[in-house]
Amino acid sequence: MEPPAAKANVEVAINAIEITNAFIATTLNHKQYNTYGNPIEVVLSPPMLHIHDNLYLDEREIEFSMIRAQGSGGQNVNKVSSAVHLRFDVGQSSLPEECKTSLRELSDRRLSKDGVIVIKAQSFRSQEKNRADAIERLLLLIRSALQERTLRKPTRPTRASQRRRVQRKSLHGEVKRLRAKVADFH
Repeated sequence: MEPPAAKANVEVAINAIEITNAFIATTLNHKQYNTYGNPIEVVLSPPMLHIHDNLYLDEREIEFSMIRAQGSGGQNVNKVSSAVHLRFDVGQSSLPEECKTSLRELSDRRLSKDGVIVIKAQSFRSQEKNRADAIERLLLLIRSALQERTLRKPTRPTRASQRRRVQRKSLHGEVKRLRAKVADFH
């Protein structure tokens, strides 16, 4: 008789093989069956981008278009579309409402009046690196909108700092007066 721990290890191994086979089946686009002959239903979660704590962004909400990069690049520049235009509609996204409003309130030139963020990435020669750069810049923009800004507490200058300021002003005025032309007294 097999000990229960060994039986559990065998079942875990069989499940791991089934998951691997299911992944292969989805990439090869054919049906996969487990060891008992039952079809396996594969549910793949969408690619999610981590923004902050429990906040994630579905990558399917981002629209990419590939364009030709500007600037010099030799003979290859007119044949390859390596630059990336990223478009992200803030209003249609799955972000929480407070995040959407803080994004809309940003005074950033990449945010249009319609609430669409447009980021152009063309720093790299490969499309994949430019795409990753555009995504990273979008995430940085969203993270900066989520940061709470501390309001400045108004303070009064101390009496000593006021005295130092007046002394600096009078000294600077004296230096300027000495630069003036000397008048002839005959």
